[in-house]
Parts: sequence; structure tokens; C-alpha cells
Amino acid sequence: MKVRLVQQGAWDMPVDSMPLAVGYLKAVIDADVDFNGEVEAEISNFRGGAQLQDMAKVLLGGEIPDVVAFSVLGWNYRKFGALAETFKQINPRGLVVFGGNHVAYQSERVFRDFPWVDVVVNGEGEHTFHELLTHVLEHDEFDPVHVRGLSYRRPDGEHHTTPDRDRIEDLDVVPSPFLTGAIPMADAAGNFRYDVALMETNRGCPYKCSFCYWGGAVGQKMRSFSAERLAAELDLFGYHKAPSLVLCDSNFGLLEADEEFVEIVIKTKEKYGYPQALITSWAKNKSPRFYNIVRQLKRHGLHGMFTLALQTLDDAALTDMLRKNMKVNQWESMVDWLHEEGLECYGELIWGAPGETVESFLRGYDRLAKKVSRVAVYPMLLLPNTTYAQNRELHGFVTIRGEDDDFEYVLANRTSTLAENMEMQRFVFWARVLGEQQFLRHAWRPLLDVIGMTQSQGIQSVKAYFERSDDPAAAAFLAKLPVIAESPAIAEALRDLHRRPELRELIRQWWREEIVPAFPEPWQGFAEALYEYERWSRQVYVEPGGELPPGWHAVDRDGGLWYESDPVSFPYDMPAALENWSATLESGPREEPTTLVFSARPGYYENLDNYETASLHLATPRRVPG
Repeated sequence: MKVRLVQQGAWDMPVDSMPLAVGYLKAVIDADVDFNGEVEAEISNFRGGAQLQDMAKVLLGGEIPDVVAFSVLGWNYRKFGALAETFKQINPRGLVVFGGNHVAYQSERVFRDFPWVDVVVNGEGEHTFHELLTHVLEHDEFDPVHVRGLSYRRPDGEHHTTPDRDRIEDLDVVPSPFLTGAIPMADAAGNFRYDVALMETNRGCPYKCSFCYWGGAVGQKMRSFSAERLAAELDLFGYHKAPSLVLCDSNFGLLEADEEFVEIVIKTKEKYGYPQALITSWAKNKSPRFYNIVRQLKRHGLHGMFTLALQTLDDAALTDMLRKNMKVNQWESMVDWLHEEGLECYGELIWGAPGETVESFLRGYDRLAKKVSRVAVYPMLLLPNTTYAQNRELHGFVTIRGEDDDFEYVLANRTSTLAENMEMQRFVFWARVLGEQQFLRHAWRPLLDVIGMTQSQGIQSVKAYFERSDDPAAAAFLAKLPVIAESPAIAEALRDLHRRPELRELIRQWWREEIVPAFPEPWQGFAEALYEYERWSRQVYVEPGGELPPGWHAVDRDGGLWYESDPVSFPYDMPAALENWSATLESGPREEPTTLVFSARPGYYENLDNYETASLHLATPRRVPG
């Protein structure tokens, strides 16, 4: 029996995403000695930008499989439905299985949308899928009534759902997809083949936030993999020089085992030099354990993304989100502590939640922007298996499904109108490009403290400048603005900004015409220099086979390739002025000619779509003799 396991990454990147979900399934199949010679499983792992025809060629161009199992999420639901239809035309007796949070417990809709899908897996899939394959091997007629955790089409055409399967208590019974070789680590040249290394240290979530299916579809109780297994997996990642480690955990830093895990990560980095960054969803309630972990990561040079997943700062919206009593809302003291430790902290908000208004959202945005270096804003999605989805009429949700994906985007609710939402989507677009992606990152504090312009006002100023411009480049850029400020559109806008100097020049003109004159005269030279400092502090965008931007060259550093700028002269010591901002604000800018050289990691082109990883490629300065 030929089994094809299909996964597709979220982003249109020129490198592969690690196929963790189907990797678990392959590891389970490969580990069953009873399947030897009976079942052969193969992974088809597609990049986010893969075209449907190319996917069909890979999946169906050779020996036709007997079973095709898709790991389904909102971004691939439609493509996988189309692939399933084509497969059924070629092999009418073949079996199509859908699994993943987006389709679990949604079989009525899945079977209606795609009559050629045979099975939907509800909940964790490893044991369920294994038992399903066993049933197929042992029975001529397909009616797996005794396999828990399924919805399926019976031979008579009726739909049947079996009882739920208990969550896997001992996660180590699931073979490691890394240690077994189910997921290959290296490409043909011997290099680590993925953008990041994905791994779980535990499963489950103790919370039930209204917008998130982590607590709904995944289950409440948290269960952990053993430290011994995690250490072996980390050693493999270190050996293969995985640059960044991304944890698929819901609340890292909540469990005692998380401290032990960080110690293992540190030992791995000391042994191999990798991984160099740890990215995760941090525990919502910050405890002494969190602070200890952060100190350890900093002490050992492990870059980390410390994200405040606040989602809203409005009390009414927090109540509807079931987050009103979370300690995450006591965030300001934690941000102050991170600043004292010399660490950056990012904030995360959702626009479109019921209870939120335009005014309350912008107030919250600016309040958060005063404290953190970056604010990520996401349009509200109505996800399956969430409290919001169950109570959509109560909240007055008006939604539209994505043109290329299956996400339900919120267009209105009981506290924001359709017109307000359309205008706010344009704000969110610019906020994501300029703020979340840090196209501007040093400017926000001086704008606020010197001329009283909040970050949201600064973003709206850029937006208005483009909208009233008669420059063809501005018109072409605005023509691409999406109705919903979703991630693919943000990535495309960023690539345009980096590719097209005329667009960057428009933003520079906005700064010179709108911002510099607003500064008091003693500050205007500093404002001019501030934008130049911004320009050199961005990531270095180099397309495959292309040349570095003017003023940049490649150097060898610590045995690896880096990008380095030519010396750049400033009339002020910009790093010192910004690092000691309170003193600068009190005394005013003091001219102190300074020469800087900027350094940036290569690979931004490949990682632009992965916004957390992209921030690791921002350029940093060092002083050199003039």
C-alpha cells in the first residue's frame, strides 16, 4: 500500500518549511514492523508558493498512491481539495484523508465542499491514522467504525463520526520524526534544508481564548516529551547547523521542564554553535521561571523573540476574548524589566475583535508602541473550533473567506462597521509594513517625544502622503493594496519596497517634506540623520544571483558569510543618542561626527515571508575611526 503524506508551508519562500505534522505520521508508519513490506509512506512537502499544477505533477506524476493524507490548514484547504479531486479521478478506489486543526470536527462542511474526501481526522492523528491504515489493510470493505477520532463516508454514502480518541498521555510513544529519519535534515549539498527547525516540547494549552483553537481543538491538558528525547533531537539540529529553533508550544516558560529544556539548548549551542535563536509562543502569565529563562538565553547569546501576545488593551474586548483576568494584561512592568536587561520586546494586537472600536484600538496601539520596539497587528480571523465561531451571531460577525485561502476574515462585528473596518484594514496594512516589519524602527520614539506624533499618527501620515501623491510609483503601489491586510500582501509590498528604489524614495520624501519641518529647528539636522540611520539599519535584500545594494559588500566573519557596509558618516553619534534617549531629549542633539559600519546576516530574501526570522537579519552598527 502506497501512502503519500502531503504538507505545504504557509509562506512563499525559496526554502522548504519543515513538514513536522506529516513527519510524525511517517515515523509512526515506519516504526510498525507489521507494516514492513505492506505499507510504504512518502512525504510530499510543498513550499507556500507552489502552483497547483506543479503539486499535482509531483503527487501524481509517478506511481499512483493508494492513500493520500493531507495536513490541512487555512492556507492550503482549497488546493488540497483540488488535488484530492484529481487523485480520485485517477484512482477512484484510493483513500483521501484530511487532518489538522482547520478541518477537525468540521466534517460536515469538508464533505460538502469536497465529496471526494473520505475521512476527516478529529484530534491528534498519529494513533488514529495508524489504526486507519491497519483497517484498510485488513478489510475489503471500508467502514472503520471501531477507529476512534474519525469522521468518514460509509459505503452507503452516509457520514459517520466515531467517538473521540483520548489525548496521547505519553508523547514519547510517538517516534521522533527527526531521530528516525522520517524528516530528512540535509539537502543534496549537505546543508540544513529548512528555514528553521520546528519542534514540540509539549502539547496542549490551559487557556480557551475565544479567537484561538489551540485550547479548543487541541485540548486543555499539557503533556511533555521527555528531556532525553528532546536532547537527542536538539543534538541532531545542532549537528546540522539549524540556524533558528522554533517551538510549536502554546505557552513556553509555563512548565518546570522548560527550564531544563533551555539548559539543553544552551549545551547544544556550546557544542555546535547552533541553534543561534530560540523563537516560541511564550507563556501568557509571566512567572519567575520566565525571567530565569530569559536571563539564561541572553547570557548565552541565544537571540529570542519576546512577544507580548496581548491582542487588545480594551477591557470590553478582553472580556469577550475570555482573557480579562490573565496576568498577561499586567504587561508594562515586564517590558520595563526586559528593557533593563537590554532585551527587546514585541507586542501583538488583533484588529476586528468584538468590543473593540477604532478609537479604542488606536489608543491601545499607541499605548503599546510607547513601550515596545515593534507592534505586530493582525486582521481578525474567525477560526473553526473557537468560541467566537460558535457564537458568531451573538457578536454580529460579518466575514468573507480569503480568495486563495479558507480563512474567514472579519469585515464587521457588533462594535465596528463595514466602512470602519475597510479603512482600518488600510491602516493595518501600513502598520504591518512600517511597524511590524520595522521598515521604520528608530523613528517612532523621536516622533513622539519631540513633535508629539504617536506611532499610529505617523503611520497614517505615510498612508495619506501616498494617497495624495501623483507619482505613478505611488499609484501602482496603492493599486496592489488588499481588502484584507493579510500576510502574503504584506510580503509582496515589502519585496516591492526593497526592489524598487522609487518607492523607498517616496518614503524618504515623506520624511523630508512632512516630518523634518515639524521638528524644532535645533532638531532638524538630527531628524535628517535619523532617516539615514534608519536606511542603513534595515535588512539587506539580495535576490538569487543578484548584486548587493550600493554601499554593501560580503565579508567572512566567524567562519561564515556576512554583509557589511562601507563606512557611513553621520553628524551625530546616532547609536549613543538613541541608546541614551532620555539624556538626548533633555539636552537636545549634540553634533558629534561619527563613522559607522553596519553588519547584517545574509538570507533575508529567503526569510522575508517569515516575519519572526526576518527580524534577525536587521543590520546593526559599530563605530570605526573616521
